[in-house]
Amino acid sequence: MIQVVHGKKGSGKTKRIIDMANNAVKEQNGIVVFIDDDNRYMFDVQQPVRFVNAGEYGMSSPEMFYGFLCGMASQNFDISYVVIDAFLKLVNAQPEQTEWFFEHLKGLAERSNITFVLSLSADDAEAPEFMKKYFI
Repeated sequence: MIQVVHGKKGSGKTKRIIDMANNAVKEQNGIVVFIDDDNRYMFDVQQPVRFVNAGEYGMSSPEMFYGFLCGMASQNFDISYVVIDAFLKLVNAQPEQTEWFFEHLKGLAERSNITFVLSLSADDAEAPEFMKKYFI
């Protein structure tokens, strides 16, 4: 499953997904992962949540980030919930440049039984149609 938390900058997306990650620890049987582009929220997620600073790995496209996620899933079959903050900033892309990523992420989510929650700065009116079906 894919879910997208969206809104304008400063609308509370990050706080919402931090809460989602912390609550998922209580509800999920598997490992919960929080991915960000730096360490600024490392201490906001509870200790059982695995924090990953993906900014350290030099990703510069949605395709590279998809490979990163595939690597995580292939190395740890216990991952059940992945929260990704500032997705568009992390992959250095505009919303319309991420259709390939979402198509492939859907397949990864189904094959691996992982729920992916992404936050991104996008207004409803400006978001591409392929992305809107994941908005929560």
